[in-house]
Amino acid sequence: MLDIRGLRQEFGHGRSTFHALGGVDLHVGRGETVGLVGESGCGKSTLARAVMLMRRPTAGRIDVDGADVTNLRGPALRRYRDRVQMVFQDPNDSLDPRFTVGRSVAEPLAAQRVGGSERRRRVHEALEEVGLPTDSVTRFPHEFSGGQRQRIAIARAMVVRPELLVLDEPTSALDVSVQAQILNLLVRLQTDHGMSYLFVSHDLAVVHHMAHRVYVMQSGRVVEHGPARELWHSPQHEYTKELLSAVPTVHSRSHRAGPTSG
Repeated sequence: MLDIRGLRQEFGHGRSTFHALGGVDLHVGRGETVGLVGESGCGKSTLARAVMLMRRPTAGRIDVDGADVTNLRGPALRRYRDRVQMVFQDPNDSLDPRFTVGRSVAEPLAAQRVGGSERRRRVHEALEEVGLPTDSVTRFPHEFSGGQRQRIAIARAMVVRPELLVLDEPTSALDVSVQAQILNLLVRLQTDHGMSYLFVSHDLAVVHHMAHRVYVMQSGRVVEHGPARELWHSPQHEYTKELLSAVPTVHSRSHRAGPTSG
C-alpha cells in the first residue's frame, strides 16, 4: 500500500541545515498496521506529514499502490487525500472550536464536492461507526470529553473511506482507560474496512499492542525494523533495547494476533 524509499527532509540551509530525515525506507502492506516509534524529535511526525504531502521531501520517493505520489499537486493531490487521511495527537488542536461536529466531520466531503443528502448520510454514518450519536452534529467540540473528541477526529478521517490512515500519537493526550477504548475502536475499524495504518508513537507498549511490524527511528534514521513480536522479545539495536527498558509493563500486555483481534 505504502512504499517509502530514501526519504530525506532537510530544514534550513548551509551550516544551519537540519537533517530531520536521513534516507528513510518504510513499507506498509494492505490491511497492515505498521508502528513507527522513537523518542521526541527523532523525525516520526516529519515522516507522517511527508506521507500526507503536507511538506515536500528534500529527496526520496513515496509510492502508494505502486504509483509515485511524491510531487502530486492540484486535483491529483485532492484525490490522493481521499485515499490517505490523518488523525492528529490532540483533538483540541485539530478540531476548530467554532465549528459544529457536523461541519468538522463534513469538511473532507466538502473538499470532495459531495453535497446534500449524501453528505449528511455519510456524516451520520461516520459518527455512528465511531460510537457517537448522530445528534452530535449540532454540538461543539467543547461539549465532549477528550476521548469523544478523538472519536470525532477519527470520524472526520473515516468519512471519505480512506485506504491508509496515518495516526500520529492518537492516544497520547488521553488517560489510560480511554486509550484502550480508542485503540480497540481502531482495531475494529481496520477489521471492518481493511484499511492500512501507519501508527506513530513514542510508546512501544501501545505499538506492540497494535502493530504487525515496527520501525524504530533515532535521529532521523531507521535503526531497526521487523515483526512487532520479534522486536519486543528480541531487540537487536541498543536504542531499541533502551526504549524497551523504559516501558514499565513490558510483559503485562498481550500482542494482537492479527488485524481481527484487539
